[in-house]
Amino acid sequence: MSSLHKSRIADFQDVLKEPTIALEKLQELSFSGIPCEGGLRCLCWKILLNYLPLERASWSSVLAKQRELYSQFLREMIIQPGIAKANMGVSREDVTFEDHPLNPNPDSRWNTYFKDNEVLLQIDKDVRRLCPDISFFQRATEYPCLLILDPQNEFETLRKRVEQTTLKSQTVARNRSGVTNMSSPHKNAAPSSVNEYQVLPNGCEAHWEVVERILFIYAKLNPGIAYVQGMNEIVGPLYYTFATDPNSEWKEHAEADTFFCFTNLMAEIRDNFIKSLDDSQCGITYKMEKVYSTLKDKDMELYLKLQEQNIKPQFFAFRWLTLLLSQEFLLPDVIRIWDSLFADNSRFDFLLLVCCAMLILIREHLLEGDFTVNMRLLQDYPITDVCQILQKAKELQDSQ
Repeated sequence: MSSLHKSRIADFQDVLKEPTIALEKLQELSFSGIPCEGGLRCLCWKILLNYLPLERASWSSVLAKQRELYSQFLREMIIQPGIAKANMGVSREDVTFEDHPLNPNPDSRWNTYFKDNEVLLQIDKDVRRLCPDISFFQRATEYPCLLILDPQNEFETLRKRVEQTTLKSQTVARNRSGVTNMSSPHKNAAPSSVNEYQVLPNGCEAHWEVVERILFIYAKLNPGIAYVQGMNEIVGPLYYTFATDPNSEWKEHAEADTFFCFTNLMAEIRDNFIKSLDDSQCGITYKMEKVYSTLKDKDMELYLKLQEQNIKPQFFAFRWLTLLLSQEFLLPDVIRIWDSLFADNSRFDFLLLVCCAMLILIREHLLEGDFTVNMRLLQDYPITDVCQILQKAKELQDSQ
């Protein structure tokens, strides 16, 4: 470890040990990358995403309260209606018409359960292929959810619920309109069948199952947006970061902490996933056009070339912006980019500059290429040095 890196770690530790965290100082340090040693990144992300307050003294009580709240969500939302009735002391013989599985009432428990299955099937399909270039999400977590897996409990796992359903996947696909490929071409294909995954022993669960639970609960609590394909790519890096925290006490609660950080992050970017807002000033179309208007200001020649070839930002920037570049780079590089995004006060304005920087850094290739070559470049971005990209974006920001 270099002396410079040790000095950076010490700078972070100095800021984080203060009774009240100096947010601007933390943002300034984090923008240049957060060291992973000592769980610094996990802690900084929780502060930058407004999960932990700036007053250190309240951290313990806030964490205890939020983690208990998440346990309550598990109890209320990952159960079968019939088991819920049994837990409330009503025997199966006492089930009324209102609680019968064939009751057509849209407000009945069983109808809600079946509708939830539709959302769950899409989530399940997506989380099983999360980050296929690494094995982490297929491995067993050290801290399975005992509330769900305890044989004394009658809660069923979401995995078992998926295996028992007979719904067809094509009836539940809920992709964003106009997107033909939410995954980057250079990502490896993941197994598509439930049976292609190694079955873990009883009492164990894979990391992807934890992510599935987070997304399902989010969908239940946010019925207006529920789940849209691509949210799995947002929660994945968050969960990976928290679940690999060297502090075992924090790592044990990675699921709950990820849920609340994901919820806070989605509060800032959820408009990207709502089609009815696409053409509004907060919608994704406006943001894609903003990438091109910024490019026009910074590099008119390149802008005109893309216009001439009729390469619209929808062809590539939709995925870049909606998924926070999580499909364009390998996971460690995505995490490094997110350090800077989370640390910037106008973080998603900075994301637009990052996208613009990505275009400018390959300008020579784009100016020489035809439509087919350039689309391939933009769909499978060639530069892997994310620090170079972030430096260029910062230059664009400073020149505004």
